[in-house]
Amino acid sequence: MQLAFHFDQTRCTGCWTCVVACKDWNDVPAGPASWIRVSEIQRGNYPDLFMAFMATPCYHCADPYCMPSCPHDAITKRSRDGIVIVDRDMCVGKDDCGMCLDSCPYEAPQFGNEENAKMQKCNFCADRWKEGKPPICVAACPTRALDAGPLEEMEAKYGKSHEAEGFQYDSILKPSTIMKPKPVVSLTY
Repeated sequence: MQLAFHFDQTRCTGCWTCVVACKDWNDVPAGPASWIRVSEIQRGNYPDLFMAFMATPCYHCADPYCMPSCPHDAITKRSRDGIVIVDRDMCVGKDDCGMCLDSCPYEAPQFGNEENAKMQKCNFCADRWKEGKPPICVAACPTRALDAGPLEEMEAKYGKSHEAEGFQYDSILKPSTIMKPKPVVSLTY
């Protein structure tokens, strides 16, 4: 089984509730490390404007680049659910390595401000999942723009789209995510 995220770009308002909930639940200190990020996408000029948001956690790819790029085997993929896990005790830190961040096109590996910070990233809230609860970002989202579950269930529920503004699907990595893109609408009269 492979767990996956669903992101509905038509529902996301850029409120950052998912980011705050994630940092709080996982005790991620204030600073640059954020296990889920929300970016703003703006296109056009008045009166033809387009704005959307893109929530980006670790997508727990089917074939993650970060795993083979780690020379210390600190990153593994669990066979039972496909969650990509980092062992921070095995990580030698950003100052001495950082190859995982360089290899991930989605910038899922995160590092804090501390000297030689160890890699950290979304772990699909494995502790919550074990208790039958969704990841905290999903539970906290006030607009229900996020969902999570087995990939097959997410595909059956939402389809198989991997397209959204601000997201580039990599057919080698196969990020475990289903997207509902916000349509680009022309406002020209």
